Amino acid sequence: MKFLKPLTVIATAIPLALTGCVTDPATGQQSASKTAMYGLGGAAVCGIVGALTHGGKGARNSALACGAVGAGIGGYMDYQEKKLRQSLANTNIEVERQGNQIKLVMPENVTFPTNSSTLNANAQNALAAAAQTLTQYPDTTLTVNGHTDNTGSDAINDPLSQRRAQAVASYLQSRGVGASRMNIFGHGSRQPIASNATVEGRAQNRRVEILINPDQNAVRAAQQQLR
Repeated sequence: MKFLKPLTVIATAIPLALTGCVTDPATGQQSASKTAMYGLGGAAVCGIVGALTHGGKGARNSALACGAVGAGIGGYMDYQEKKLRQSLANTNIEVERQGNQIKLVMPENVTFPTNSSTLNANAQNALAAAAQTLTQYPDTTLTVNGHTDNTGSDAINDPLSQRRAQAVASYLQSRGVGASRMNIFGHGSRQPIASNATVEGRAQNRRVEILINPDQNAVRAAQQQLR
């Protein structure tokens, strides 16, 4: 009876996985497509195999398992990026990708009132959506960076940027994202991305960025669990 539930799920998951198979025209052999490996079918099968062979630890993150088997760290980050883009669509929070790093850019005008570190309602809603994905992918580290324009002195800008970064991090923590995954920094006006000589440029420089990077050790540990 102990295996009834897993076997029932396998019976359901295998057809889903097979719908994502592709046939090699030269050999006639079938294999799971890259897309299927990142989709529901592949994730379910990988999670079930991990549960049956290694117990709870093997199944603790089926998405990571599939990424590790199918495409390594890149696959893990690919699927996370896709989920973040979906959840943050129409929020004016930018999702950028460079290598295995995902960057979320939160402009001031959609995050904080002027000279304030109190998150507005729209920012809270967007962060809540992002947190749903981040909690599903615990094997990443987060660096939260606060930035200002060069209006005012460092004595004002440095603590303001730190408070804003802390506000974002604290809200993510309140939605279940582990504090141990986060590093929090306030950079003041020292890292502009646009010219401070124009109104538009200063607006771009006032921002909070969340850098999401894979925890290399955690990904390797998950790979070992499935061997």
